[in-house]
Amino acid sequence: MRAMIRRIPPSRLLVFAGVALAVAVVSGCGADFSPSEGAEPINSKETRIEARPGLFGEEGLSFGGAREGEAQPGGGGIGVNSFLWRASLDTIAFMPVNSADPFGGVILTDWYAPPGSPYERFKLNVYILDRQLRADGIRVAVFRQIRDPAGEWIDAAVAADTAVALEDTILTRAREIRVTAAAVAP
Repeated sequence: MRAMIRRIPPSRLLVFAGVALAVAVVSGCGADFSPSEGAEPINSKETRIEARPGLFGEEGLSFGGAREGEAQPGGGGIGVNSFLWRASLDTIAFMPVNSADPFGGVILTDWYAPPGSPYERFKLNVYILDRQLRADGIRVAVFRQIRDPAGEWIDAAVAADTAVALEDTILTRAREIRVTAAAVAP
């Protein structure tokens, strides 16, 4: 009796399981086999397959964008106010951007040394906190370092009004962008 039963090697079982899984996944994919508008059936016995609701409902899967027919405040498909985002990038364009996350609303710059002051450098962190264009929707953190006689960079104090002045500049630019966008829109 043992001679009649063959043992299947584990590698073949894995291949068989993989093929079965692939067939199951592909056969689960739906297709709309209904004829297009105005098309005539190929033969008289053609039946129409009714559309079934998808796995994620009628509207499908959304990644945070506005649904069809809905206006999205601030425009764009990003996670923060697009006017503040664009204005922030415009305002700090002279600095090298280290990273920018439009969904989290964070822009981090690399160190920047002004041409007239090689012994001083600055770094900015810009945080967009809201999807609305509001004065409290943006925060800027400014970091400053100076070079000591030994050539080492040392953290230095930043004037308190520097971050506020940058925030005001960004807000002003964001309002300009919004006005321009409103004038162009029908």
